[in-house]
Amino acid sequence: MSAAIAWATPLVTLYKDANCGCCQKYVMYLRQHGFKVDAFDRSDMSQIKLRYGVSRVASCHTALIGGYVVEGHVPVAAINKLLTEKPAIIGISVPEMPMNSPGMGEMKPGTLTVYSIPAAGQQPKVFSVE
Repeated sequence: MSAAIAWATPLVTLYKDANCGCCQKYVMYLRQHGFKVDAFDRSDMSQIKLRYGVSRVASCHTALIGGYVVEGHVPVAAINKLLTEKPAIIGISVPEMPMNSPGMGEMKPGTLTVYSIPAAGQQPKVFSVE
C-alpha cells in the first residue's frame, strides 16, 4: 500500500464480542482492504449499540470510521461511498448477520442491502446495494 493511501484511510475502531469468529473475519477483511483496525473485545455490546444509536439496525460488531458508525458486515464499497459522500447520517448498517456479507461467507455482488442509520425518530433507508 502506498503512503498516500495509508494516510487517506481513516483508523477503524471496532468493538466486538471476544467469542465471535465472524467479527474477527470482518477485521481481517477490513485490513485486507487497506484499513488500519483497532479491535476491542467487549462484554457490553448492547451498551455500545445504545451509545452509538444502532440498536434498531444491530449486528454483531460496531465500528467507528471517519466520524461515522459502521454496524455489522458492511462491504468496503459502501464504507468508501460513505466516506466520500459524507451524508448527514449517523452511519450505515448491514443488520443481523447475512450469509452473503464480508466475514460471513461468499459475497454475492448485488444482493446485500446496506441501510443508512438516520437520527433518532427517523426510519433507516437503503444506502446502497452491494
